[in-house]
Amino acid sequence: MLLALEDYNATANRSGIRIVSHLRDSKKDDVGAAFAAIYLLKDVQVQAIFGPQMSTQTDFVIDLGKRVKVPTISPATSPSLLVEENPFFIRGALPSSSQTKAIAAIVKNYDWREVGVIYKDSPYGTGIVPHFTDALLKISSSVSYKIVISPSADDDQIFTELYKLNTMQTRVSIVHVQPFLASRLFIKANEAGMMSSGYAWIITNVLTSLLDSIDPSVIESSMQGVLGVKPYVPRSNELHRFTKRWRKRFRQEDPDTDQVELNVFGLWAYDSITALAEAVEEVGTTAILKSKKPDTRENLTDFDALGTSEVGSLLIHSMQNAVLKTGLSGDFRIVDGELQASPFEIVNIVGKGQNHWSLDGEGWHFV
Repeated sequence: MLLALEDYNATANRSGIRIVSHLRDSKKDDVGAAFAAIYLLKDVQVQAIFGPQMSTQTDFVIDLGKRVKVPTISPATSPSLLVEENPFFIRGALPSSSQTKAIAAIVKNYDWREVGVIYKDSPYGTGIVPHFTDALLKISSSVSYKIVISPSADDDQIFTELYKLNTMQTRVSIVHVQPFLASRLFIKANEAGMMSSGYAWIITNVLTSLLDSIDPSVIESSMQGVLGVKPYVPRSNELHRFTKRWRKRFRQEDPDTDQVELNVFGLWAYDSITALAEAVEEVGTTAILKSKKPDTRENLTDFDALGTSEVGSLLIHSMQNAVLKTGLSGDFRIVDGELQASPFEIVNIVGKGQNHWSLDGEGWHFV
């Protein structure tokens, strides 16, 4: 995000407009996100909000943005967050439901008729299940079982759920959990002998895109042969140069932290901020200089004192249908407030590396 703003401000010489960032930590808590948004809207009087990442937090912030007519651009992936019901919401990432057709294509390719779904007990997990059911029905397959795992589950509880799975006939499982829970799940599955021949495992986009955050020893010992999907990002000179620059900045700011790889969520963040900057440029200096008008009467709640933005409606109108000519993530197009789906990449974990294919309307392609 900050690199995108640096790039815009370095070239924003036509109108003289500069975009200033104000960062606030939501502390991975819904209430924390609400307080952070209120501070930004009331005290700083920001004209747009980027974030938060968690879908439950985003639900709060979207509602606040709608009240004051300030756009919220969020990478939250929950399909329960509907753009059409939130006129000041721009989704800067693909909803998790967009990957279900790609996963169904894998299932169809291997002619698997019954599939199980293992998912996190949260809105992040439950929201995608109906979409899996629909996508599999269209290829004459079905969801034969569902296993819900609590984020607070201990190893014994995970092992108990896997034991239930092992008593069933189905040996194909779709795993929709985040990296920390996935590591424990696959370690226990390996201990139970469920990573051997005869079992098939498919991981969803968030986990596939964040594989570098999982201990390599876990991948080598307990995730061999796992298939995964993630959005395909085409190689480009711009992406290569930016990745080198991002790694250098990362090492400077977090020298004591292990290097992580730049993933598609980071690229979407860059492209979303660039699209916002282009909207600011289009709206122009005159509109930007109009600030929202907070209510200064005494004894008002924070909600009452937020005021209403005079710029937000212009920004959201400009961003709802935005196309970047050279998006780092590839074909970055927002239509009616939704980031449009691109081809998906199929990943097969083998040894320390991964084999890759892409899947689009014309079939499978080796990457």
